[in-house]
Amino acid sequence: MVASDCGVLPLFPSLSTRRSSIRNQDPGDVRMSAVKYDLAVVGSGPSGQRAAVAASKMKKRVVVIEARSVVGGVCVNTGTIPSKTMREAVLHLSGYNYRSVYGMNYRVKEKITMADLAFRVQAVIKTEVDVTEAQLSRNGIDVLHGIAHFVDPHQLRVEGPQGDTTIEASRMIVAVGTKPSSSPKVPFNGRTIINSDQVLDLPTLPRSLIVVGGGVIGVEYACMFAILGVRVTVIEKRSKLLEFADQEIIESLSYHLRDSRVTLRLGEEVESVEELPDGTVIANLESKKRISGDALLYAVGRQGAVEDLNLPAAGLEADSRGRIPVDEHYRTKVEHIFAVGDVVGFPALASVSMEQGRIAAARAFNDNATTSNPSFYPYGIYTIPEISFIGKTEEQLTDEDVPYEVGMAYYRETARGQIRGDTTGRLKLIFHRDTRKVLGVHIIGEGASELVHIGQAVMTLGGTVDYFVDTVFNYPTLAECYKVAAFNGLGRLGRYQAS
Repeated sequence: MVASDCGVLPLFPSLSTRRSSIRNQDPGDVRMSAVKYDLAVVGSGPSGQRAAVAASKMKKRVVVIEARSVVGGVCVNTGTIPSKTMREAVLHLSGYNYRSVYGMNYRVKEKITMADLAFRVQAVIKTEVDVTEAQLSRNGIDVLHGIAHFVDPHQLRVEGPQGDTTIEASRMIVAVGTKPSSSPKVPFNGRTIINSDQVLDLPTLPRSLIVVGGGVIGVEYACMFAILGVRVTVIEKRSKLLEFADQEIIESLSYHLRDSRVTLRLGEEVESVEELPDGTVIANLESKKRISGDALLYAVGRQGAVEDLNLPAAGLEADSRGRIPVDEHYRTKVEHIFAVGDVVGFPALASVSMEQGRIAAARAFNDNATTSNPSFYPYGIYTIPEISFIGKTEEQLTDEDVPYEVGMAYYRETARGQIRGDTTGRLKLIFHRDTRKVLGVHIIGEGASELVHIGQAVMTLGGTVDYFVDTVFNYPTLAECYKVAAFNGLGRLGRYQAS
């Protein structure tokens, strides 16, 4: 789907009645008319786009096949870009970042509507689509719109609005991304009971919202709506939010959520969802609780969008969640076919997907010089406040019996934190007690996803906590938090007086 002024436009609806045709066709009937390429990439999201460009730089003839009528995939059209743009619109219009300066009643716009949020989202989507199209075009990459099916391991049949095309390629990269998971317990109606791709379809800003799922997507949207004054209830079957992150940071996020009047129902599972005649949505929990709201967002994971690919024809299969197994080079069990991006599973980050696409394209054409180290990939969670981290958590290091120390710095200890009005953020620096090598950086607060890259550079180069002590940072900046945290941590070792 692709976002529009009215919400989302379907993929090519006229194709649905013809999707079974390829499965009944003899591969020999289409081989003679096939258009030949060195690489066929299925999907034009971050991973597919980057894979196509990388192969083009190697002088390969490349085609990108995209099911939507525009390029960009889920990332640009319904996922990352819309949600992060909506977040910025919420922060701006609500005046959230400056309430500590101008008072809790400060707002840029008094009555914020869904149309206000959609207006900014649509503008950014259009620009990103144009940028993506321009990049593919100037690299000489062909773009074919339509639904792709494998005919055999080297051929794809593409059913498009202008007719069908057969593509033959010596290498294939599957980058189809994911779609929101559904559940028979949840009667989606696209208005008041929605998934994460349909948030902008809400006709009005609800007074109360039930969010089912305490993962990244669910918590990000919970934060946005809470800042707008919506009464939010988050239902999560696990006992903690975002278990893969440092728990001290998540405890801080949970405090902020509750401070924004978000109710957290942890360790609870939804038994059924119903819509009452008056439009009220009810979530019935297995514990016999009944949670009511004006709308419900179901955000319990995502599923690989592989149902149209006819994977068995290529000798492939996906797991129960639509994920395609790959090795460390993103190669599937069929040697010339690779899979990248969200369709291969965790961590399902746009930034990581781009790198996976680049590496897969290199490996596809035997470029073994291209390398990347997943242990130094940063994570960004665009909650309010923002969270970003890299490296190990305290919990992981404790389980591994690694001797470590922690240095902590609070935004309020820096002049920039006071100027920005963010006095609640913090930066946590974890380093080895003996070697003093930096093992992890965990940040909560506005700008966290930018700030983390300083720690990433030091960790990638094998640096120690002493780097931050000996380095001069611009003043006033949030980067000073690294110096404060370094002094604080080394003070615990007795080298410096603790800050």
